[in-house]
Amino acid sequence: MKKVSLILSFMFLMVVLFGCQQNKDDQVDNTPSATGSLETKAEVTEGEFVYRLVTEKVEYRENEPVKVYAELEYIGNQEEITIAHAASPFHFPMVETTRNYEIFYSMDQPSIATKLIKGEPLRQEYRVGGGYGSQDKKEYIEFMKHIMNQEFPKGHYVVNGFADFAVIANEGTKQKKNFTIKAQVEFRVNNSGE
Repeated sequence: MKKVSLILSFMFLMVVLFGCQQNKDDQVDNTPSATGSLETKAEVTEGEFVYRLVTEKVEYRENEPVKVYAELEYIGNQEEITIAHAASPFHFPMVETTRNYEIFYSMDQPSIATKLIKGEPLRQEYRVGGGYGSQDKKEYIEFMKHIMNQEFPKGHYVVNGFADFAVIANEGTKQKKNFTIKAQVEFRVNNSGE
């Protein structure tokens, strides 16, 4: 009888422990902001170009200016090269993963030529992105109004940045070549008191 009691007690204890473990696992926040370090700097080399995407901090306070910038550096054999692009070669679309909101980054589409000097990065900081339509939900519109005022609400943000440009053909480059170089960085925004 003692054996049966001991076995039943052991089984009961295992069930209780297993149940507690399940509840604990269910409560774990698996977002990148909770489980690991965020990627605040990314560097991608493609051909004769290096594209860098950087957020200056891993964590900002609500309504604090978010500092994100991109760089494009020519590392080829010539002293300089000319690229063509829209108003800027840099794009900064984002996703706020807590709400699953996309923050679009639109830009004028003229064709502008920019000269890159070997070893001297072209740099640009993130400017206001986002937008909304009359059919969007009220919560989304309020969120975007904050973003458009450069007042980032609390959340986890992923910047899916890219440089989009074309090398203009000259004697050193026999043909025009298009580039879209992508990188990703992340940051969090917390309440002012956290």
